[in-house]
Amino acid sequence: MFRGFDLRLHDFENEKYLKKGKEISKELYDDIEDSFEDFLEFDGIIDGNKVIENWFPSIEFDVFLSHSHRDRDLALSFAGFLKEEFNLKVFIDSAVWGHSNELIDSITQHYPQEKKKKASDLEKLINIISHVNLMLKSALDKMIDNCEAIFFLNTPNSVSLNNSVQQKTNSPWIFSEIATTQVIRKKTPERLKKQTKIFANMEGALMMERRNELTIQYELELNNFTELTRNDINKWRNKFQEKHSIDKLFETHTFRYLNMKYKALDILYELKPLDKKFMSS
Repeated sequence: MFRGFDLRLHDFENEKYLKKGKEISKELYDDIEDSFEDFLEFDGIIDGNKVIENWFPSIEFDVFLSHSHRDRDLALSFAGFLKEEFNLKVFIDSAVWGHSNELIDSITQHYPQEKKKKASDLEKLINIISHVNLMLKSALDKMIDNCEAIFFLNTPNSVSLNNSVQQKTNSPWIFSEIATTQVIRKKTPERLKKQTKIFANMEGALMMERRNELTIQYELELNNFTELTRNDINKWRNKFQEKHSIDKLFETHTFRYLNMKYKALDILYELKPLDKKFMSS
């Protein structure tokens, strides 16, 4: 990961982009193995590493898109926009963590529980859920590390101020993904090493649990994310189209296509440069 963007985009209705986003999500969804039997060894032991490997396609992505499940269509539309306008490969987190419940159901069906031992059943179910969630977190962390940029879709569905300056979320997955960006290595792309320095890690995120009800909230540390508005997105697209038009006069089609995604992100970095506080001396 190199950069994080705090995306303030509350509406992005466009049928063309939504259709493209659904195609991207379906491709991710279809790449995940449907058969639970593939994860079992001859003695009935589940191969956790195979589960993690099959949860993700082997292709590389440019952008990791983090969002609330309530903003699924908005996220799909933005993913379709990035693909259509900039040829960026977008990893949509919900296309994968949506499988966690399916895997839990599959495991519980494969290992039927004894109805009379309710306490034991609950303990086994908790154990299964713990394993699945840890496998999913491991896979998500790896994907965030491999993507060059992460976009966090900051909406009222994903973040709540609760009369406080500090932004909070009720989603453990959003909290986990944002917290991961605080501790993983920050990698400057080779093409940019002459232009910028690697920015320093921020302090780890803090977790706050409300004690008077079941709702659990987590504080989000978005200090190392650059805010991105709809106006910024429009400027990014216009600048990209302008440079892309000029490039057509000087580059071959193949060279232009291969480098399009890098130029798109580079233009975004130019429009929203890193704050000096994120740069090492």
